[in-house]
Order: sequence, then structure tokens, then C-alpha cells
Amino acid sequence: MASRETAKRRLTILGSTGSIGTNTLDVVARLGGRDSFEIVALTGNGNIPLLAQQAIAHGAELAVTADDNHYASLKAALAGTGIAVASGRSGLIEAAERDAGWVMAAIIGNAGLAPTLAAASRGADIALANKECLVSAGSLFIEAVKRGGGRLLPVDSEHNAIFQVLEEHQRHAVERIILTASGGPFRTKSLEEMRHVTADVARAHPNWSMGLKISIDSASMFNKALEMIEAKHLFGLKPEQIEVIVHPQSVIHSMVGYTDGSVLAQLGCPDMRTAIGYALSYPSRCDLPIERLDFAKLSRLDFEAPDEVRFPAIRLARRAMEEGGVQGAVLNGAKETALEAFIAGETGFLTMAEIVEQVMDKLSDLPAAITMDDVFAADEKARQLAAGLLHQ
Repeated sequence: MASRETAKRRLTILGSTGSIGTNTLDVVARLGGRDSFEIVALTGNGNIPLLAQQAIAHGAELAVTADDNHYASLKAALAGTGIAVASGRSGLIEAAERDAGWVMAAIIGNAGLAPTLAAASRGADIALANKECLVSAGSLFIEAVKRGGGRLLPVDSEHNAIFQVLEEHQRHAVERIILTASGGPFRTKSLEEMRHVTADVARAHPNWSMGLKISIDSASMFNKALEMIEAKHLFGLKPEQIEVIVHPQSVIHSMVGYTDGSVLAQLGCPDMRTAIGYALSYPSRCDLPIERLDFAKLSRLDFEAPDEVRFPAIRLARRAMEEGGVQGAVLNGAKETALEAFIAGETGFLTMAEIVEQVMDKLSDLPAAITMDDVFAADEKARQLAAGLLHQ
């Protein structure tokens, strides 16, 4: 008979100090905390006080800062606790390779690619919140998951919604998926108004509480562009089967349309813990204190087509899917570079998409990726070219 101790699930959270990571720890605490789970490793970047606090509170075996410059601070903060400390890329890989059956992949950007791939390759179940794994290296990452033998559990609210209503025995009958988008803070703004917005304005999402970069990606709809590419790989779809609809209330999180005309939708109040809890408890459902929908109080549910003139990211995503190869990595690398420049006040909000499109034009003939090194090379070329265009 298994003991209470051995029955505990072992979890690692890559990116524990961000919004997904902190919400994951909240879900863990509400589902039994240390009585039900063992936290193997937690990783963060520069928020050392929070990372140390999390590691101590949850009894982590290992805490990792992605920034080598913060190693000494983390080491000092955890002195005497018995918690191991590491840093940098090697530290992230160490965290991913430790024996945890379930790994939350919530590191933002390409920095999350290598550790998530390491966890997938050893057979862990991956709760995927990192978009770049599929956007930049979709085919290679899916193949690594298959070889490892673990499950890929989407955590983005849109993909998690599709995951919940995509009937496994009816995949042959899937006609389309419909990703919903809130439209962000600029849904009704003109091009001229959008031209002059700042990062502080762009980060104010009307429905969701998210980190800085994700919030700005939502405002530009680049987050939806990345989700389109992700969906192609996650669900094995053709580009023409992926649609986007703007739904400002964020009540319907996404839909699946079938060949008999049926459309199945997943609804709920906008709270990241719903998707996280589903990924953590799958295939069961857990009991969480999420606000319940009151349908009598829902006065309306609105839908509108995305405006690809004001939000060209949608069009660029379709182009990347149709061209294939490493175009997802090119789009993402250029986007990340332009986004960082926008946050720093070095370029305009609308210029981000212009830079991405110019980079895609210039790198449209890159060969398909055979290895992860090819993905990283395409990403680096896109970043360098974008940086050059930004400083012309």
C-alpha cells in the first residue's frame, strides 16, 4: 500500500514569479498544498524576494534565477533553508530535468524553450503557458513530447477552452476552431489614436490581469497571432481551419465547430486559475473558488471580426502558418525585439507590426528547421535584423 508521502504529486513551475506561476501556486495551495503536492523546483528571474518566499513557503527542493547576476542574492535569501540554488540557462535546465511528473512551462519568451523541451523530452506532463515552444519550434516540440511520452496540457485560456470541448473521438469531424479575442484596450481606437499610445496605456487590459509583455501583446493582438500558430500545432489543423473573433466580454474563451454545424464553446469568468486547475487535475475537474457566471446578469455577448488594418498581427500569423518552415520563429523573434523597444520608449505602438513584417519579408527564404539550433539561428537573425531596422 502506497504511503501518504509517496502519493504526493511532484510539480515544477518554470516561471513561478509571473502571473501564471503565482496563480499556479495559489491553485496548488487550494488543492491541498504540501499535503497533496511536492514542489520540486521553482524558477524566476529578477524578483528574488518573491522567488525565495515561494520556495520557503512551498518547501521547494530547488530555486533558480534565470539571471546569473542574481545568484548571490538568491543564495543569501535561502541560506540555512536546505533549498538548493542555481542560476542561468544551466540552472533552468537542471530545474526542468529534476524528477517532477508535472511541469508548468510559464517562462515568457524564447528563454523558456530549452527548459520546456528538456522537461518534455524526459516524459513529464507539460502544462504549456509558454507560447514560443510551439510558435518558434512547433513541429520539433510536438515530436519531443511524443518521444518523451508525456501529455501536453494547454494553459492559455483559449487553447485550454478548445482542449475542453474538442471531443477526442470526433477529431475527424472538426471543421474549424474559433479563438476569441477581447480586442484589448484599443478595440475601438482609431489608427491615429493608437499611433501615440505608451506602454503604460497599452498594458491596461480591460478583462485579464497579466504581466507587462503579455498585456501589450494583447493590446496589439500579437498574442492572438501567436495563439493561432500554437493552435495549428496543438490540434493538428490547417491554417484555414483557424479563425479569430473579437468578443469583448471574454465570457466565451474559444469554440470548436464540427462538420454537422454544431459549435461547442467553453464559457467562464475570466480567471487564469480555471485553465491552470484543469491542467493540474486533468482528466478530472477540481473545486476552485472561481466566480460563477450569472447568466441572468449577462446583458449581452458581442462578437465582431478583427480589424486587420488596425491589428495586422492576425494577417502576419496567417502568413507565417502558410509559409511554414521557421517563419514562426522569425515572427516571434522580431516581435520580441520590437516589443522591448516599445516598452523602452524607443519605437511606436504601430511600428511593432511594421518591423515584424519587414523582417519576415527579408527572411522569407530561410530553410525549415531540422534541429533546435536551426530555430535559435532563425530567431537570432530575426532579432538582429529587427534591431537594425529599429535604429535606422
